Amino acid sequence: MLFSPMTLGELELPNRLVMAPLTRLRSGQEGIPGPLVAEHYRQRASLGLIVSEGTYPSPAGRSYPGQPGIVTPDQIAGWKKVTDAVHAEGGRIFAQIMHGGRVSHEDITGGHQVVAPSAIAVEAETRTSKGKQAHPVPHALTTDELPGVLQEIVQGSRNAIEAGFDGVELHSANGYLLHEFLAPSSNQRDDIYGGTPENRARFVIEVVKAVVEAVGAERVGIRISPEHNVQGVTELDAADVRETYRLLVDAIAPLNLAYLSILHKDPTGELVQDLRSRFNGAFLVNTGFGVITTRDEAISLVADGHADAVVVGRPAIANPDLARRWREGLPVNEPNASTFYADGAEGYTDYPAYQN
Repeated sequence: MLFSPMTLGELELPNRLVMAPLTRLRSGQEGIPGPLVAEHYRQRASLGLIVSEGTYPSPAGRSYPGQPGIVTPDQIAGWKKVTDAVHAEGGRIFAQIMHGGRVSHEDITGGHQVVAPSAIAVEAETRTSKGKQAHPVPHALTTDELPGVLQEIVQGSRNAIEAGFDGVELHSANGYLLHEFLAPSSNQRDDIYGGTPENRARFVIEVVKAVVEAVGAERVGIRISPEHNVQGVTELDAADVRETYRLLVDAIAPLNLAYLSILHKDPTGELVQDLRSRFNGAFLVNTGFGVITTRDEAISLVADGHADAVVVGRPAIANPDLARRWREGLPVNEPNASTFYADGAEGYTDYPAYQN
């Protein structure tokens, strides 16, 4: 089943392996993806679907030096060369639209104020062009400012379609802005966007609906990571987690999105499978940062009916022809973690395809 076709939105995928959105930081100070980025994604076009690395929709939404954007004409043109390269190989690619929220620094955003649901800093350091620095206390977005942030995400999604992407994935996971709204640890607002699970889910729901209105539901997916507990966004109350994410999924399910992608350490467990039953659409799972998804696990997740497709990260980094290797049971390359966030081709475009 893992290697059988499936429908996702209006796309026909040749297999059910999805390349995870992977931060790789090869787009320079201006956030413009160049020929090296195009080659990286082109090499992996045989996967059922590629989801791009997190791509910022506004300067304030940038989390890392070297991260690509989808804001300026030059960034859009750079991505167009990427999507053209993937499509020339017969591939399919969604852009992950990622507002980093408080996971940033003014030296990364170009002086733009770091923003979040509440004025609570990430208690960690981040790498900037001036070396490692502590995350600043972010500006708590006012109710009047939220529509502007929403429109930045909408425009970023429109720009992605202009750049030739087949769709967009809204990043509501891993401690970035939309996830920050969902979690009580990072959202301590006392307006209609904070407090109760319904209020904390409100902004994410509004963003999803607005992007669907702008580019079409068949071109929109969303990624969530309940209980992932990274970058200071912790969700430790199981009952609250269940209620929050049920409210979110129940609200977006009628929109008929292209897919729901869940990052969780227990994809076959009650929480994830309950959300799947509520979504009733294409359902993707990813086992998380801590454990590398194996071929056998991916096969069983689909064969046993726990997911329609499996999202993989590090195996796709090291094996541009992963779909073939796993389908035929061939040996695989091992990823070199020291080059994940480096510059240049090493560990990015120099992993070899299997040679007969």
